[in-house]
Amino acid sequence: MHSPTLPPPTRSSLLGAGLVCAFLSIVLLVMVAVRWSPLMSLDTTVAEALHRRAVTEPGLVHVNRVLTDWVWDPWTMRILIAVAVIALWRHGARLLAAWVALVSALSVLVQQGLKAAVGRERPQWPDPVDSANYAAFPSGHAMTAMVSCGLLLWLLRLYSAKSPWWWAALTLAVVSVVGVSVTRVYLGVHWPTDVLGGLLLGAAVVAFAVVGYGVLAGYAARRAAGGSGAPL
Repeated sequence: MHSPTLPPPTRSSLLGAGLVCAFLSIVLLVMVAVRWSPLMSLDTTVAEALHRRAVTEPGLVHVNRVLTDWVWDPWTMRILIAVAVIALWRHGARLLAAWVALVSALSVLVQQGLKAAVGRERPQWPDPVDSANYAAFPSGHAMTAMVSCGLLLWLLRLYSAKSPWWWAALTLAVVSVVGVSVTRVYLGVHWPTDVLGGLLLGAAVVAFAVVGYGVLAGYAARRAAGGSGAPL
């Protein structure tokens, strides 16, 4: 397996996108932390409407629970990343494997840390799925889906995946990210602001991961100059 490389224009454009997503995430985080947000009324309106539908449509609630707890559960997404990391390691791209594993782990710590720090509780009514109150910003499901799908798409691009496979993977990633967002809001577990925050943070993590690996791989290549050219 050849050593993957990243062209400078890609790193530059992704760095800008990552900074924008990170900035928007911080703004949204501050708004939620101080209990003020232009989206607050939308959060309440959407949550109330979906709650009424969920109460009268138990079948759809069950379908959404299966999707969110099994198909798009964060652990399902992390298993996909683990498989990719193992495959990279076995094929000799150990630097890349370690980097992907580290980014995935750090994204979980960031999400859980922010979630605990904000302490935002969801609507105060008996929820059709789970009546417990807990800090819901940012949405861990949404952030994990964005990070996992983004990293997997990046790996496919690094190794020049054939066009049909690339478009199939992109379609699956979009469906997964949108599906996670819809199911979490529908079940009343997260508000739209929580999901938006998770998506923005996930996009920022992916962008910084790509840029960071480009810098790390460049440094490693310079250190190994004149070596055997083993995969990174």
